[in-house]
Amino acid sequence: MTQSDGWSESEGALERTFAFKDFREALDFVNRVGELAEAENHHPDIAIHYKEVTLRWWTHTAGGITDRDRELAEKTSALA
Repeated sequence: MTQSDGWSESEGALERTFAFKDFREALDFVNRVGELAEAENHHPDIAIHYKEVTLRWWTHTAGGITDRDRELAEKTSALA
């Protein structure tokens, strides 16, 4: 992952903020991320601020970012 894909490393997690046209679109995105997270049994931190969604992928048991987090960040980008 690179800065150009929108993800950055922040405090031991991969973080990205996605912007949408309105709250409903942001919420729909969060629901798609939730389906992915449940299917993969790996869950990001999610913050919704009206029409912006910030996601943080990290692995608690590893104490930081793993290859799985990078993979799921890429899959999340495809959902936006």
